[in-house]
Amino acid sequence: MAKIIDLPKLSPTMEEGTLVRWAKNEGDSINVDDLLAEVETDKATMEFRAFDKGTLLKKLVAEGQTAKLGQPVAIFGTPGEDISSVLASVGTASAPAPSTPAPSAPAQVSPAPSAPPAPAPSAPVIEARAVATGPAANAEVPTAGIAGLVLLPPKRPALPTGAPGGPSSPRVRKLARERGVDIERVVGTGENGRITAADVERTTASAASHGAPAAASASVGARRDDEVKPASQMRKAIARRLVESKQTVPHFYLEAELDVEALLSLREQMNDGVDPKTGVKISVNDLFIKACALALNAVPTSNASWIDGNIVLHHRVDISVAVAVEDGLVTPVVRDADRKSVSAISTEVRELASRARAKKLKPEEMQGGVFSISNLGMYGIDRFAAVINPPEGMILAVGQARDVAVVKGGALAAGKRCSVTLSCDHRVVDGALGAQFLQALRGLVEKPVKILV
Repeated sequence: MAKIIDLPKLSPTMEEGTLVRWAKNEGDSINVDDLLAEVETDKATMEFRAFDKGTLLKKLVAEGQTAKLGQPVAIFGTPGEDISSVLASVGTASAPAPSTPAPSAPAQVSPAPSAPPAPAPSAPVIEARAVATGPAANAEVPTAGIAGLVLLPPKRPALPTGAPGGPSSPRVRKLARERGVDIERVVGTGENGRITAADVERTTASAASHGAPAAASASVGARRDDEVKPASQMRKAIARRLVESKQTVPHFYLEAELDVEALLSLREQMNDGVDPKTGVKISVNDLFIKACALALNAVPTSNASWIDGNIVLHHRVDISVAVAVEDGLVTPVVRDADRKSVSAISTEVRELASRARAKKLKPEEMQGGVFSISNLGMYGIDRFAAVINPPEGMILAVGQARDVAVVKGGALAAGKRCSVTLSCDHRVVDGALGAQFLQALRGLVEKPVKILV
């Protein structure tokens, strides 16, 4: 019997995914745990493995197309099986739900005598609705469900000719995003006002011929020769989480200048004689990761998060490390950084960063951090402030090591300084507590032999 395969949740924050590559072809036999496809989520490119077995009869999402969580992406069954009825249901399932919820009981409005009632679409539309009790429960009778959803008779009347904002398929909405077209402003010429790909293309061509951007959403600050680039799943997630962080987390910032002359000297000694082709050279960031881990142990009340209205004190030191990738950044986690040697941290960070850039990190490798480090010193940045990665309580922004004039023994001398900025969640870390953490960090960085103990 044919079955519909939905897009599963491949990362904890996933809401949609872009199908990068199909690993199987139509007609292939599929076993449980076979690699079915690769899907780009908000975190990385993940493997989509089969939960069922059967023959892949139909692909419902093309490579490069974006699908919502739970959207049908394939049909499994037996070779030669008739899936026409399932395809009809899937076509219904991909249609958008009405933009406004239907009333609990139909309104008693008489149509104008001159206007015949609008014909209802031939197929039902998926609509989420609470189940009514009492007499109102008999007002509507649901038909069969698909993938746990209830199918109700359509409530949306046919749009009048020439009205914008009709229904559209995911493929058409994706095309509209790529063209920078506001789908709500497109006039559909399909059945019951449905917007087709040709309608989107016509809108794009019309806007270009009039020297105007295709849509209001792309018109702010955009010109005809500007490129409107659809955001990747990762960039959408970054945008969403950063806005959430700045809106919900009360940030405050503490800045300090650290003497890193001894730290740089220690790094040079550790790397002396290391073959870059076979050995791993220690970076300044590796030393800062270990120093921050030990500073959290020295000031345990700073190792905290605000979760569901409670202060959670962590008894582990899992450090998130910001890694720049093509579409933004990810934060793989170094577990138990306080218990690992600097060389072990260095090896692990490089391996995590390499897989991050290849989009091969597992979701669990980017979750559970208690503290973050973001280092832009290699880009020549002196100082900056980073945005907290909830639910972590702090993030340290590290600038470059600079040659500065300092006073030593009452006389001017050459020195090395590095600016660090600690962003704190004021709900769990007060100013004095954040200052205590920076004091502990200063003691470790300026006397780095303690980092190796």
